[in-house]
Amino acid sequence: MKEIAEKARTIPVLAETDILVVGSGPSGLAAALAAAREGMDTMILERYGCFGGNITQAMVEPIAWYRHEKTVDAGGIGVEFERRAKEMGASQDDIESLGHFPEADEVIPDWVGQLLDADMFKYVADKMVQEAGITPLLHCFVVDTIKEGNTNTGVITESKAGRQAILAKRVIDATGDADLAFRAGAPYRKDPKEELQPVSVSFGCSGVDVKKLLAFAKENHATVGGTARQTGGKEYFLPYTRIGNAFTVAKQGGDIPTDVPMHEGPWFHSLTEAGEATYINSIFIRGIDPTDIRDLTKAEIVGRQRVLWALAAMKKYTPGCEDVKLRTFGSSLGVRESRKIIGRYNITEHDVKNEARFEDSIGIFPEFLDGYGVVFIPTTGRYFQVPFGIMIPQKVENLLVAGRCVAGDKISHAATRQMMCCTVTGQGAGVAAAVSVKDSRTCRDVDIQTVQSVLQKQGVRIAQPHVVAAEGIDYPQTGNVKG
Repeated sequence: MKEIAEKARTIPVLAETDILVVGSGPSGLAAALAAAREGMDTMILERYGCFGGNITQAMVEPIAWYRHEKTVDAGGIGVEFERRAKEMGASQDDIESLGHFPEADEVIPDWVGQLLDADMFKYVADKMVQEAGITPLLHCFVVDTIKEGNTNTGVITESKAGRQAILAKRVIDATGDADLAFRAGAPYRKDPKEELQPVSVSFGCSGVDVKKLLAFAKENHATVGGTARQTGGKEYFLPYTRIGNAFTVAKQGGDIPTDVPMHEGPWFHSLTEAGEATYINSIFIRGIDPTDIRDLTKAEIVGRQRVLWALAAMKKYTPGCEDVKLRTFGSSLGVRESRKIIGRYNITEHDVKNEARFEDSIGIFPEFLDGYGVVFIPTTGRYFQVPFGIMIPQKVENLLVAGRCVAGDKISHAATRQMMCCTVTGQGAGVAAAVSVKDSRTCRDVDIQTVQSVLQKQGVRIAQPHVVAAEGIDYPQTGNVKG
């Protein structure tokens, strides 16, 4: 590869702040809100024109589809997202959380998860940022970090205004891809792209005959367990809004090339009275490295073609979809996995499946796994604690990492990548950064008991630590393992 020498130059400092959060997905938004609510001068930086990340850009509307009646959930800002959206008419009840297809006059219980309206949530996030007194910066991209020795002191940005710097006492990497940790020289891991979870191109459509579709769905739907190789057993009885076998039939009929990997039928989440399906997640593209611009370009173009094939198949083979028209593509790919830091602690499959407890817990998350052929839905109240150590990168000070790029192994990632769990790590990072500034201590050396106390005041469930099962000795599992 050819190389050129970039000319050295001085650049202006755009801003100085206590806490800088880079990325505004569920983790970044939660981090900024948590820090600001502790009195910190907080700035949030986002490369797109709105906050929300996967929610608003990739249209991933179900933030808690795992929630059932007995689920012990995280609390905190993630649940606040649901509440505020519901209050502002920016959500609807999630059928999959309910656990069955509701009757027309059925009263939906309060514990049911919410489907966040991807477009309206842009406004919800705006209001929450404004109310907290956070300084927002949209359309701004981070291209490098600023370090003094091994201490992160800010970032270099590019925007329409040119190249500028932002200085901060503490920086939170909520980029999803660990971009800041990577550029700061922190160790990380990234599996070969053939082993990464797929990226998605989400889409929405109009012209749905909702009554007809739901009538068909009640008799022709998948189950959550589906073809998973490992489940908790109960997943084979829980309804999944992947409806019918339109894509399989379309391949058989020559409407979709036979070598294109697609599920049997479309996966519907949100349906409106106006006949819209605002979030359909059925187009998975494997073998993509989300840190490679060529792969990202390929996935966008290939994905949109597959969406059009999917729509044609739905019109032909899915009752209630005879008149559907494309409403929208997701503005960006839905990415599940790329870089993950190597942290002070790396959470494991054993931890997630065995209700691990940690002295440095910054919150809890239900025993919900979805990825790599493993599906566990938390219907029994089981949960694990999320340790602070998975957010602390090695070799870099005063940088915290939140969201799907926290430290852990492959199967644990099937839990920590979930948007509600991302809000847990985000809120923990925001509070820890704030406490470290107040106490004049590094993020690594922050007093965890103070952090936990503040988090509890902010509505986070910490729970009481207990001894974790010895390594290699699992608590009895009720799950089924295939193959």
